[in-house]
Amino acid sequence: MQTETTAVTVGEEGQSNDRQRKWIILATVALGTFMGTLDSSIVNIALPTIRHQLNAGDSVQWVVQVYLLTITSTLLIMGRLSDLLGRRRVYVGGFALFTVASLLCGFAWDLWSLVAFRLLQGLGSAMIFAIGPAIIADTFTPRERGQALGWVGTVVAAGSSAGPVIGGLLLGSFGWPSIFFVNVPVGIFAVWRAWKIIPEGGTHRSRRFDATGAVLFALGVICLLLALDFGSQRGWGSSLVIGLFVGAAVLLGSFFAWEGQVREPMLNLSLFRIWPYTAALAAVGLSFTASAANLFVLPFYLQTILGYPPEQAGFILLAGPLALLVVSPLGGRLADRFGARWVASGGSILVAIGYFLLAGLQASWVWQDVVWRLVLLSVGFGLFQSPNNASALNAAPVAERGIASSMIPFMRNFGLVLGIAVGAAVWYSQRAVYASSHALRPEDTAAQIVGLQIVYYMLTGLLLLSASISLSRGKLPMQEEPPLAVEGQPASFSHLLLAVRYPNVLHLGRFAQELLALGVAR
Repeated sequence: MQTETTAVTVGEEGQSNDRQRKWIILATVALGTFMGTLDSSIVNIALPTIRHQLNAGDSVQWVVQVYLLTITSTLLIMGRLSDLLGRRRVYVGGFALFTVASLLCGFAWDLWSLVAFRLLQGLGSAMIFAIGPAIIADTFTPRERGQALGWVGTVVAAGSSAGPVIGGLLLGSFGWPSIFFVNVPVGIFAVWRAWKIIPEGGTHRSRRFDATGAVLFALGVICLLLALDFGSQRGWGSSLVIGLFVGAAVLLGSFFAWEGQVREPMLNLSLFRIWPYTAALAAVGLSFTASAANLFVLPFYLQTILGYPPEQAGFILLAGPLALLVVSPLGGRLADRFGARWVASGGSILVAIGYFLLAGLQASWVWQDVVWRLVLLSVGFGLFQSPNNASALNAAPVAERGIASSMIPFMRNFGLVLGIAVGAAVWYSQRAVYASSHALRPEDTAAQIVGLQIVYYMLTGLLLLSASISLSRGKLPMQEEPPLAVEGQPASFSHLLLAVRYPNVLHLGRFAQELLALGVAR
C-alpha cells in the first residue's frame, strides 16, 4: 500500500513539474513576442522627433519600412533554419541580434545608419516571430495549443497597446534613443533565460538549406511589398510600380518553379495539399488584410470627419487592443474544448458583423458609436486568431513545423501591407467617383463618408469569405504528442504517459506569476 501511494505521489509531482516547465517556456516565448510587438508600435510615435533631429525629411519612413520589409521577406527562411539547426539556437540567436541591433540603433548618428541597424533588428525579430509558434507547438499537446496561443495573442495586444504609451513617456523624458535602449536589459535577460529553458527541438542537420530558393523568395517578396507600398503613393500606373510588380512576378514564379523540382526545398509545397493548414493561412491573410485597411481609414474618419484630436483618437482606437487582451485567452480555451473550426469561424462572422455595422458610419456619430463596434469586432478577432493558428500548427507535419509556423506571421505581415494598399485604393477611388457624379470635391465630407462606407462593405465581404474558408477546413483528429524534455534535464515521469491530458484552466494571475518566476526558476 505504501508503494502505491509513493508511485501516485511521484506521478503527481512529475505532472506538476511538467506543467510548470511548459508555462515557463510559454512565458519566455511571450516575452520575445511582447518585445517584438512593442518595438513595432513604439517607433511610430518617435518618427516626427527622429525626422527633425536627424534631418531625415520624408525618408524617415524607411525607419519603419525597412523593419517591416526585412521581417516579412525573411520569416520563411528563419523558420526553415529552425528545422535544420534547432529552435533554441535560432531563437536565442535572433534575440541576441535584436538586442545588439537595438543598442546600435540608439547610437545611430544619421538616418541611414539608423536604417541599417533597423534592418539588423528586423532580422532578429524575424527569427523570434517565425519560431515562437513552433516552440509552443513543440511544447504543448494539440489539446493545449489553443490556450497557449491565446495567451500569446494577449501579449501581442498588450505590446500594441503599451507601445505608444511607453514610447511617449520615454520620448518626453530621455529622447528618441531611449526607445531602443530600453530593449537592451530586457533582451540580455531574455537571451539568458531562453538558452536555459527552451528545448533544442527541430534539428535535422542531415538536410541541406535551399539558398537559391531563399534568395528568390526574399527578393520577390521585397519587390511585391515595395510595389504595394509605392502604388498607393505614386499611382498604380507608375513605371516604378509596374516594374516592381513584374520583378515580383518573375522572382516568385521562379521560386515556386525551383521549389517544385529541388530535392530539399526551403518551402515544401506539399504542405499546401493539407487543406486545414492552407485554409488557416488563407483565413489569416484575409483577416489581417481587412484589419490593416480598417486601421488605415478609421483614424482619418475620427480626426478628419468627427474632428477628434490625435490624442483622443488614439484612446478611442485603444478599445480594440483592450478587448483583444481579455478575449484572446478565452478563444484558445474554447477551441481546446469545442474545436478550432467552430470557434474561429464564429469569431470571423462576429468580425464581419462589426465591419458591417461600421459601414453605417455618419458624420454625426460620436466616439461611443465607434467604440462599441470596435469592441465587437475585436472580440470576434480574439475568438478567431488563436484557434486558427493552433489549427494550422496541429495540421502541419512535425518535421516541417518550423517553416509551417513561419507562414503564419508571414501571411499576417503580408496582409497588413496589402490591407493598407487595398483600403487606400478603394477609399480614394470611390470618394472620387461619388464626388465627380455629385459636383463635389473628393475632400468634401459627403464624398469621404461614401468612400469609407464602401471600404467597410468590402471588409465585411472579406471576413465572410474568411469565415467560409474557415468552416471548410473540417475537423482534425486530436493526437497527443510527447512534450520535448528540456535539454540538460531529465524528462519527468509524466513525459512517459502520452495519454495524460493536463487541465486546461489557467488564470491570468498564474501566467503573471510564471513571468515573474522566469528570473528564479531553475
